[in-house]
Amino acid sequence: MNARREWLKTTLALAAGLPLGAGMANQLMAAPMSEAEKNFFGRSPLLPPMKIRLGSNENPYGPSEKARQAIQQALSEGNRYPFQVVNDFKETLAAHEGVTADHILVGAGSGDLLCATGAAFSLEGGRILSGFPTFPMLMNYAEVFKTTWDKVNVNDELVYDYEAVAGQIKPDTRLVFICNPNNPTGTLVNPGVVKSFTEEVSKKVTVFSDEAYLEFLQPSQQVSMIDFVKKGANVIVSRTFSKIHGLAGLRIGYIVAKPDIIRKIQRNHPGIPNNQLAIAAAKASLGDKDFMDMSRRKNAEARKILTDYLDKKGYFYGKSHTNFVMFDSKSDAQGKLSQLAQQGIAIRVWDYKGMQWLRVSVGTSEEMKAFVKAFDQIA
Repeated sequence: MNARREWLKTTLALAAGLPLGAGMANQLMAAPMSEAEKNFFGRSPLLPPMKIRLGSNENPYGPSEKARQAIQQALSEGNRYPFQVVNDFKETLAAHEGVTADHILVGAGSGDLLCATGAAFSLEGGRILSGFPTFPMLMNYAEVFKTTWDKVNVNDELVYDYEAVAGQIKPDTRLVFICNPNNPTGTLVNPGVVKSFTEEVSKKVTVFSDEAYLEFLQPSQQVSMIDFVKKGANVIVSRTFSKIHGLAGLRIGYIVAKPDIIRKIQRNHPGIPNNQLAIAAAKASLGDKDFMDMSRRKNAEARKILTDYLDKKGYFYGKSHTNFVMFDSKSDAQGKLSQLAQQGIAIRVWDYKGMQWLRVSVGTSEEMKAFVKAFDQIA
């Protein structure tokens, strides 16, 4: 539990651009942080406030107006525990996904539920398998319980290699984690490939499908693995209101799985992780097509500002379908991280295959123009 607490403290400090002390630096190995980040933040730099926050894949346009109104209306219930409100919200989500409420578990963002799942499947021992790099929270938490994390590298285009992952399943593999579109690479695999993989693998081992960024795709491209849950397969699907819905600070998400799997995960989950305001905002956001369309459109416009620059300067990057882009830093990632931070711009650095990669979240078009200008001066 201490490792998880330090992981969360470090992640929060990094996202806010806050300095980290030497004691914190000793705990960084528990976090998905690069050597450049550990060296930089371990020196406790005195940084200005982060004016342009491009490190946490946040939606710069949310919450929506409907969510804001719902929050205001829910304030009068702030003195009440949300027991019945959570149950009602589960019914709403169940109707939205085409399942019954016992297929739903609501949490404080999908990260909360990733941790609970990591604990649930780690108590059996064995291994958890995923592509790499990917969003590591479930696997990081599983490792706290001494579970082995088996990693399969993405391919040369930074795309999740489902065939290679399937080939690495072992007799004691308890869970296979997939993420499409993938974080941090932003790349997308044809849904047909993912569906075939999920159908076959779930016959042998539980598949966890992280769909945090699915809604950044056009609606016609949004293919969820929830259909396998409806068929009774050993599949868990996670969704979040932190990304397209712009509710990252309110912390609300959910998973969909068979009732027996939900009960298994729920045993490792806190009893009241949500609050009245988050639930009200999420309910209002769930069917807000106009806000999602606007966020998707503006994200694509702002992302193009970044990728056009990367193309012009010859940087290799993953073809992003999300609100972030991962690209080869070419050199001195720590220097770039530091110089951008001094200008109030927060980004992330990832280590992969002995190289340092920059992951830049997509902000507004104005923010991306400011980033490109600042980066061009230090590149």
